[in-house]
Amino acid sequence: MLNIGTLQSTWTTSLVRLILVATSPLLLNCGGPNQKEVVPEQSKRETPTFAALPTEVPVPLDNLPNTDKEILGKLLFYDPILSGDKDVSCASCHHPEMGYAEFLDISIGPNSNGLGSRRQFKTPNQIPFVKRNAQTILNTAFNGMQGNHSPSAENAPMFWDDRVQSLENQALEPIKALEEMRGEHYSEDEILQEVINRLQSIPEYQELFKRAFGEDNPISISNLGKAIAAFERTLVTNDSRFDQYMNGDKSAISLLEKDGFEQFKKVGCANCHNGPMFSDYKFHVLGVPENKKLDFPDLGRADKMGKDSFAFRTPTLRNLRFTAPYMHNGSFMDLRRVLEFYEDIAHGKVRNKNVPKSKFDPLVSELKLSVKEMSQIISFLNTLNDTNFDKTIPERVPSGLSVGGNIH
Repeated sequence: MLNIGTLQSTWTTSLVRLILVATSPLLLNCGGPNQKEVVPEQSKRETPTFAALPTEVPVPLDNLPNTDKEILGKLLFYDPILSGDKDVSCASCHHPEMGYAEFLDISIGPNSNGLGSRRQFKTPNQIPFVKRNAQTILNTAFNGMQGNHSPSAENAPMFWDDRVQSLENQALEPIKALEEMRGEHYSEDEILQEVINRLQSIPEYQELFKRAFGEDNPISISNLGKAIAAFERTLVTNDSRFDQYMNGDKSAISLLEKDGFEQFKKVGCANCHNGPMFSDYKFHVLGVPENKKLDFPDLGRADKMGKDSFAFRTPTLRNLRFTAPYMHNGSFMDLRRVLEFYEDIAHGKVRNKNVPKSKFDPLVSELKLSVKEMSQIISFLNTLNDTNFDKTIPERVPSGLSVGGNIH
């Protein structure tokens, strides 16, 4: 059954995925159609700061949380009725078994079966891969938080390219994207209203929306986004051993892990991975290798990001245990390979023929890594993991469709 207790206890407690300044990818995931035009940030010399995640989650004034809204949002999150062909849910690519991400380099949406690394397209298929890795939804309520600065919930940046702000807007984007949830049978302009029409035809959803929003006609596109966002704000992991350490428990991390933290700062990782979320939320050019699945439809061209810059936003380093593979296109399966990549580019090695070293972010040249330091840093990164998040899955969804979509 739906774990209401978990929902009530977690909303006040919250997309590398991934690892160290990614360049190369949810629902929060991926690369939908209308990408924001971005350019690399001018690297500035700033003193990195670190802090525990807050105990309270920022929320927008027009979407204050309540238990009914969170329960509704969770059901919608697992209900494939939101997809064009009723075969994909948000949980298809953001599943609790995988830290609300997925164990797959780049995502597979409509016309497919399976979960994580077992997911594959049906035959025949014309749907392309999602070009970017599905980031975790854990802690996305804190997106944009840097040092003492926290953007309002309405302005929190989302996706690898920051193309929308707020969880409310983010929740709707995958529904509109051909390769994520929409499929081929509805246009981008049609799909959201089609989903609303479906929800309005289901008495149980009528009652659930009424309880959550208290309006006469509560089933709307706006409230759809608000309900899913309300649930996503319950997915918070702010009690990692690192958080405990920063909150005063100096025994929460070991001497080896403390050494790793010092190395993390010393070798240059902290230039871009800092603040409570271990991200500066800026764009950097690194030249991550292209994904090898280049012989599939619509995946034969490089993901150049806005204005062909090859600059991607720095991802969080929290909960890396759950979110492999890493980087914007899932290029690396483990953290050591990520760190070896940074060692390569710091010494001028080009790993992506489309990105010459002249375009690399200047901060790259400051990275100084040894094998010993890599091991220490990985030990430290493990202190950022927190297993205390909602892993319960509804036994059923109001549409009567398969919970989570075609994932079994």
